[in-house]
Amino acid sequence: MSKRDFLFELGLEELPARFVTDSMNQLKDKVSDWLKEERLDFDAIEAFSTPRRLAIYIKGLKEKQPDVEAEAKGPAKKIAQDEEGNWSKAALGFARGQGVTADDLFFKELKGVEYVYAKTFTAGKKTVELLPALKTIVTSMHFPKNMRWNQYDLRFARPIQWMVALYGEKIIPFEITDVQTSNKTRGHRFLGEEVKLDTPSDYETALLGQYVIARPEERKRAIRNQLESMTEGNGWVIPIDEDLLEEVTNLVEYPTALSGTYDESFLEIPKEVLITSMREHQRYFPVEDTEGKLLPHFVTVRNGDHQHLENVAKGNEKVLRARLSDAAFFYAEDQKLKIEDALGRLENIVYHEDLGSIADKVRRVRKGVTSISKLVALDSNEQEVADRIAEIAKFDLVTQMVYEFPELQGRMGEVYAGLIGEPVEVTLGIKEHYMPKFAGDKSPSAKASTVVSLADKLDTIVTCFAIGLIPTGSQDPYALRRQAAGIVQMISDYDFDVEIDELVAASLDVSEERGLLKRDREDITKEVMDFFSLRIKNALQEKGIRYDVIDAVLTSKAIHVPTTVKKAELLMDQVSQPAFKKTVEALSRVTNIAKKAETAVEIKPELFEKEEERELYRQYELAQKEVQIALANGDASRAFKSLQSIEPSIHAYFDHIMVMAEEEKVKRNRLAQMLELSAVIRAFANFQSIVFS
Repeated sequence: MSKRDFLFELGLEELPARFVTDSMNQLKDKVSDWLKEERLDFDAIEAFSTPRRLAIYIKGLKEKQPDVEAEAKGPAKKIAQDEEGNWSKAALGFARGQGVTADDLFFKELKGVEYVYAKTFTAGKKTVELLPALKTIVTSMHFPKNMRWNQYDLRFARPIQWMVALYGEKIIPFEITDVQTSNKTRGHRFLGEEVKLDTPSDYETALLGQYVIARPEERKRAIRNQLESMTEGNGWVIPIDEDLLEEVTNLVEYPTALSGTYDESFLEIPKEVLITSMREHQRYFPVEDTEGKLLPHFVTVRNGDHQHLENVAKGNEKVLRARLSDAAFFYAEDQKLKIEDALGRLENIVYHEDLGSIADKVRRVRKGVTSISKLVALDSNEQEVADRIAEIAKFDLVTQMVYEFPELQGRMGEVYAGLIGEPVEVTLGIKEHYMPKFAGDKSPSAKASTVVSLADKLDTIVTCFAIGLIPTGSQDPYALRRQAAGIVQMISDYDFDVEIDELVAASLDVSEERGLLKRDREDITKEVMDFFSLRIKNALQEKGIRYDVIDAVLTSKAIHVPTTVKKAELLMDQVSQPAFKKTVEALSRVTNIAKKAETAVEIKPELFEKEEERELYRQYELAQKEVQIALANGDASRAFKSLQSIEPSIHAYFDHIMVMAEEEKVKRNRLAQMLELSAVIRAFANFQSIVFS
């Protein structure tokens, strides 16, 4: 069966940069899935994108679906024929359903029973007949935001301007919003023109001749290479923010990097302000020297060629000068603001209509800091620092600089507090109490700021759950999942000897005291703990812990994060050991039979009948103390070794003892012994969750 290449290009008004990559991948995935559904074989599929186009190129797409021959099974012979051997209505109906006549039916035996069968044949359709269905694929695409234009009902990211649908040399005809498919693509908006494609293989070369680099990875590589050339030629260091590079790549079709300068006086403004202004407002790359000091230069990427770069640079310099002048003004004005006055203004900023102002949140966080400081055993000096951080951590929210650049919250607080003489540990804490901000971010560098971060994030989570703002599906407008993950990370990083439920209870106490619980406290506690349990599961999965091991160690409502991590890592080391399976079998026998104990009753050693019972009881008493002490000290290895030491006694017990004895009091006593030992075992893990291949 012969093959041809196929090209589909969707030409659009400029897409927002953040839409481009996801839209390209979405189109590729949808087309790939459709090809599989339609049984259309192909060699490879590639995707292309620029701000003005999304395209897929299918190499070696066969000209026809394969024919399909199959056998369809019908009713049993006794139903398909009557006593005279005539076809029944059921058999004739089956034949009609398969598109055959009764003469085409035959019998085959299956598991000792004869059934009627029919051979079916479905001729494969031609690819050119199927490809117009791409219209449905395109119109089914989804975007973060859609728009409508003209009189059309279609809601799409941007208006469609042209479409190319070319199979070999043949145009595949269909239309969307009165735009017909053709074999003509368009080049760069200003430097290129319309160009005819004879075959799909002409695509990249034809566009390059019209100042369009269709492959995003090639545009990104070109930008990176140009930045490196500037670095080498000028002795600069150009820090490449990968997110900014991705955005710039999706803003241009033909990238050309150029540099500009700004007045050195602006370097008196904090470095982060200058970088943020350049990056967020202008999509510029900052320039540093080899020691990391900012230089009065910037690099931008033009969507065009090398013509008239001096004029382009001057225009960019003029725009940046205005931006930096604003930043310099904000910086000067903010320094006139006293912290006490700023804190007063927080009373007028609504945090949430059901939760009060930012100032109300600050008061809750300070109260939470007091409780958490005791739980994690901060010394008196650290408690004092943590309280001061919590008191003033949000004051920079009322500054003009943070209003203009919200991403600088915390950092500007650090700068302004430092300028008026606040201690370094306090100013650093103002910035760090937002950490970790995202997956992979670091925890705060000091315990005091970590405690403030814990209190702040816990308050956000608990109060949201308290008023019913609970994340569902992909919806998480208050970033509660990220904040819970941050809490888990901080507790683990600092090895805090505190359980999650203690922290949640402390935060709930503050919220309850202020009348913020709109729902039953027990329900809120359960939901919050389940929420944290999922975050801990995610954290363990990122460490490479198996799902069954995770289920084994997450058995308690009271979660001690550092110990849980240590237990999971220890069990992961053990699962590859030959002796581990035997240990798990022994411990699981105890926890399994313990489920038959209806209620907990006191163990009576005087009712023991055999030495194996007495020996297991002695081992239980030793293990109970040893495991409790080991887990209290976070020593997972010591606790596990204690459980391992019981293994021979458990096997000996079950070899000689019948737990479900006929005499009721003996049976209850043995079940009580199993229940108590099970509690010791489950304090470490639920070993029954562990799966062996």
